[in-house]
Amino acid sequence: MAGAIASRMSFSSLKRKQPKTFTVRIATMDAEMEFSCEVKWKGKDLFDLVCRTLGLRETWFFGLQYTIKDTVAWLKMDKKVLDHDVPTEEPKTFHFLAKFYPENAEEELVQEITQHLFFLQVKKQILDEKIFCPPEASVLLASYAVQAKYGDYDPNVHKRGFLAQEELLPKRVINLYQMTPEMWEERITAWYAEHRGRARDEAEMEYLKIAQDLEMYGVNYFAIRNKKGTELLLGVDALGLHIYDPDNRLTPKISFPWNEIRNISYSDKEFTIKPLDKKIDVFKFNSSKLRVNKLILQLCIGNHDLFMRRRKADSLEVQQMKAQAREEKARKQMERQCLAREKQMREEAERTRDELERRLMQLKEEATMANEALMRSEETADLLAEKAQITEEEAKLLAQKAAEAEQEMQRIKATAIRTEEEKRLMEQKVLEAEMLALKMAEESERRAKEADQLKQDLQEARESERRAKQKLLEITSKSSYTSMNSSTTALPTDLPSFNLISESLSFDFKDTDMKRLSMEIEKEKVEYMEKSKHLQEQLNELKTEIEALKLKERETALDILHNENSSRGNSKHNTIKKVS
Repeated sequence: MAGAIASRMSFSSLKRKQPKTFTVRIATMDAEMEFSCEVKWKGKDLFDLVCRTLGLRETWFFGLQYTIKDTVAWLKMDKKVLDHDVPTEEPKTFHFLAKFYPENAEEELVQEITQHLFFLQVKKQILDEKIFCPPEASVLLASYAVQAKYGDYDPNVHKRGFLAQEELLPKRVINLYQMTPEMWEERITAWYAEHRGRARDEAEMEYLKIAQDLEMYGVNYFAIRNKKGTELLLGVDALGLHIYDPDNRLTPKISFPWNEIRNISYSDKEFTIKPLDKKIDVFKFNSSKLRVNKLILQLCIGNHDLFMRRRKADSLEVQQMKAQAREEKARKQMERQCLAREKQMREEAERTRDELERRLMQLKEEATMANEALMRSEETADLLAEKAQITEEEAKLLAQKAAEAEQEMQRIKATAIRTEEEKRLMEQKVLEAEMLALKMAEESERRAKEADQLKQDLQEARESERRAKQKLLEITSKSSYTSMNSSTTALPTDLPSFNLISESLSFDFKDTDMKRLSMEIEKEKVEYMEKSKHLQEQLNELKTEIEALKLKERETALDILHNENSSRGNSKHNTIKKVS
């Protein structure tokens, strides 16, 4: 009885100690996850759990975003999750997104998962037209997106129409030109074919390197008013704060780089930017909501911290991550080289096999033709022999008739003809007999010559038959030799396959390997500079090519502004320098 009471008490105490939980749904750019969270959890607890699940270590770029009253907000790390203005119903949904953007994606984004998440987010912003992208650059970016998804271009696999269901270009770009989907696909595929050999992470990084030079990349825009009540836009990004006209999000009127800002503060709805140079006037503006002011301040603090962090020596954690990334990159590069060599060996072996098979078929055809020629030669020889025999018999028969005619002539001469008439008739018969004998002799001689000619033809036919037999013998012996060669040169059973076993891919990074890798990196830099020049030329060529198909009346205000900036030679970075 006492034991039963004790067990009930322990069960009830366990039941009381069990923490209360709530369900959270986290949406990334390509997946959704659900977690059961404790009521006491803070934003950092949930954020760390998501990062651990994704295997993400570069956490400083990201945050958990949610929407409240049509306003974007970010989960605060030091505040309980349930203390935020989140909906009461479950599961509570948050979006795991990049909150801060790098200045230089190639130098700052170390992990492959970080690069992939940025690639997906920037790609979606371009397709949703939250980032303006000119048409020619849109085609180039689309080609890198295709390379990242499909791998190397193969005309036998990637046939016409394989991009029909893909969303690759902003609708603004598609509507701006009188071009069919097939025409767009043709231009994207032409560039896609040039990216051969790039792995997924390399293609995604090339995408980001191009996208980061777009004017609206990484900029958060907010509607503000200055002290005079003029409507403006505030842009916050990795480089600083920028003031825009509402109709022109590409070119800022004023820019405040982070290293030239002394202080940023807000009181109620008024925001104050104090430049480092005290001679420059303080810039004040108002936003419509206090919630927006808090968001602006969050973004300013975060971007400023990252701006200063980039200009200091890397922390030990970042150094370790970069070292691991370099080793991983070197390992993957060696893997790709190994795969490329194996693929080349296999292709060469297949080409050799195909060539041997082709040669064997050719020899078989030659043997068949020689055999047919031999059969025809034998038939011809038989016919000539038969014809020669017939001609010889005819010649003998003619000679016999000629002899009989001669005998008849002698008999007629010997016969005495008494009357003159009989003599004349006899002379006429004799003359006719002589004529007939002469003709018989000529015919006999002709037949004899023909028999000799037929004998000579028969001899030539037998000689041809002998040569044909000899050639057939040579071809037969050659075919057997080729068969032996083809069997010995066929694909060896122990040829390395495409499936790599992890145990066979252990690499020892010696000094020579690292030196060689450094030389390859330097070589890549030179090639990149040359490629950038070539790329710009290609972009200009495409722009010129499709210009004739443009529908001018469909140009947006941003298209016109971009064209004006391009004609003046203005880019994102030199524009910011001018207006700073």
